Amino acid sequence: MGKGMKAGKKPKNRPSGGSDMQKQLKQLQAMQAEMEKTQAALGEKELTTTAGGGAVEVTMNGNKEITKLVIDREVVDPDDVEMLQDLVMAAVNEAIRQVEEMSENEMNKITGGFSGFGFPGM
Repeated sequence: MGKGMKAGKKPKNRPSGGSDMQKQLKQLQAMQAEMEKTQAALGEKELTTTAGGGAVEVTMNGNKEITKLVIDREVVDPDDVEMLQDLVMAAVNEAIRQVEEMSENEMNKITGGFSGFGFPGM
């Protein structure tokens, strides 16, 4: 018997914390489900970026897939392929940056900026 315990006396019940842990787990599961729905919705969104004053236009969806690429005929110069390559890269990189920013903003709405546990977008 422990100190101060009399025969037949039961120790005081202390909360095990199990119910709190279950509550937190349910909250995390709900957050994860909401994040998955948001990720699917982001995949359906598209944004368009340009480079070279509109000479190259890239449309990308939330899954970072290029859905449309438009190149103005005037920028196609066989003697200056490097410029066209640079414009395409600039437009694609900007589209990726904007998709990542959009995704991060949407995920932060769900998580309140919480980072951890390997959730996507964090």
